[in-house]
Amino acid sequence: MKKLILLSILAILSISANAQSFALVDMEYILNHIDNYTKANYELNQLSKKVQEQIDAVKKDAANLYRDYQKNLSTLTPEEKRKRQDAIMDKEKKAAEVKLKYFGPQGELAKKRSEMLSPIQDAVYTVIKQISEKRGYSMVIDRSSETAGIIYGSPAIDISNEVLQSLGSISN
Repeated sequence: MKKLILLSILAILSISANAQSFALVDMEYILNHIDNYTKANYELNQLSKKVQEQIDAVKKDAANLYRDYQKNLSTLTPEEKRKRQDAIMDKEKKAAEVKLKYFGPQGELAKKRSEMLSPIQDAVYTVIKQISEKRGYSMVIDRSSETAGIIYGSPAIDISNEVLQSLGSISN
């Protein structure tokens, strides 16, 4: 399927290459050279680690409860068994809820990521659009994207450094 998509893209590009010009950018390179973006990513990673540690602690509690339950199983009354099983299930449920609350598609981490990174990404895309319009590019392709399928791109048409310079964030 990827080969078919790549061949389709190459066919379209070869047909229209005479009339249109293209540029390449490396979004990963650009974003990694923007201080605010790297700081935001660091903060998000720290938050993610902190929440994961909380989840792991609750899972560990559940595992300890289960181990204790197994060890004392023969001496427990049916009522005590049920209570301990419920306690174990409650811990596991709590861990799953915290995981969904923070790491789910609508979770706190996704919201925070969007809140912190979207303005930076929007600024980059605005600069790319401005450079593209100024230079007459009809298409700009992200070479860092796995789905683009670009195997080689001439450095002469890579505008990544110009984007960084326009953003005022180039680091050598």
